[in-house]
Amino acid sequence: MSNEEWAKRGDAVFIGTYSRFPAAMVKGRGCRLWDDDGREYLDFLAGIAVCSLGHCHPAVTEAVCRQAGELMHVSNLFHTKPQIRLAELLCAHTFADRVFMANSGAEVNEAAIKLARIHSGPGRYEIISLSGSFHGRTLATVAATGQPKFHEGFEPLPEGFIHADFGDPEELGRLVSAKTCAILCEPVQGESGVRPLDGDYLRAIRELCDRHGLLLIFDEVQTGMGRTGTLFAYEQLGVVPDIMTAAKALGNGLPIGAMLTTDKIAASLGVGTHASTFGGNPVAAAAAVAVLETMLAPGFFDRMGEISRYFIDRLQELAARYPHLATGVRGRGMLLGLVLTEKGRQHGQAIVQHLFERGVLINFAGMRVLRFIPPLIVARKEIDQLINHLDEVLAALS
Repeated sequence: MSNEEWAKRGDAVFIGTYSRFPAAMVKGRGCRLWDDDGREYLDFLAGIAVCSLGHCHPAVTEAVCRQAGELMHVSNLFHTKPQIRLAELLCAHTFADRVFMANSGAEVNEAAIKLARIHSGPGRYEIISLSGSFHGRTLATVAATGQPKFHEGFEPLPEGFIHADFGDPEELGRLVSAKTCAILCEPVQGESGVRPLDGDYLRAIRELCDRHGLLLIFDEVQTGMGRTGTLFAYEQLGVVPDIMTAAKALGNGLPIGAMLTTDKIAASLGVGTHASTFGGNPVAAAAAVAVLETMLAPGFFDRMGEISRYFIDRLQELAARYPHLATGVRGRGMLLGLVLTEKGRQHGQAIVQHLFERGVLINFAGMRVLRFIPPLIVARKEIDQLINHLDEVLAALS
């Protein structure tokens, strides 16, 4: 069957919540995908920052196949070895003492919200997040998300979520009340246009939390697992959260998420207060262990840092060549955005479409940047291929 035939079959049975490209992907290796027509794509989207070790990484594939042949699922009424190994690795390489596992970023953000409320006690339930943030698609995480377009049609949203203007610590302070229990933020806002929170701003938020006895929650669903150049972004910023969430790249394609916190805070969630049927199931946990062991191997982040600097330099070259379309680059590690001018933004989605037609996958984030979130194993020659294609597309628009 062709891509077109598969698309027709899918359109006939799925609820229309996605605007899909006309391609049925059937195979992936490294930074490459192939569709059912045999066409090859250079993937700088990585399943939206999920396949950080590339498609079908040998270590992950071997771990999944081995575990699938031994034990698929027994529920969290029992211990499993892969889940324990994963929790030990996460605790050993972060600030955390305890882990709760679920299946997605939205679910672990929901768990973080519940933990913040129960730990803070009666009457303290409000969480302040930032304008432009994105925290998930459940009703609570939609309410926490600071983008009105995600709220439309789902009102009334759950109470207890307030949105502060991005980058204004003084306004954050004014919003704190006796009902506030936590401040929730992403070290880099990915969905609204790759907007980093600088160190001074995050330190001001940490100080505000300490002064008022609030919990600081870092949503590292997109920034975590190596995406910004360290295992988690907080390591670069001199600010340690009280609760942190991870998902996306944790399983390199298998659904798994983790909420991490300290002994003291974790004690507020006792038996029966929260659960997840499939959270940390043996196969997904085995994949995540393989991901962590690969990323924590000597030299992984050193190499990634070099490649990131090379990529940023190449993108800056394009911005200098087309100043009427782009103003520069922002982001960290391999979470990068080419910031478009007002004129460039008018063509943002068209640029993505032109690159797709050339066999290159990126996306347009926040209606303001071309977002690049490739596998962290991307090579210089693959970056050069992307730049060459993007150069030709921008030249044609000029």
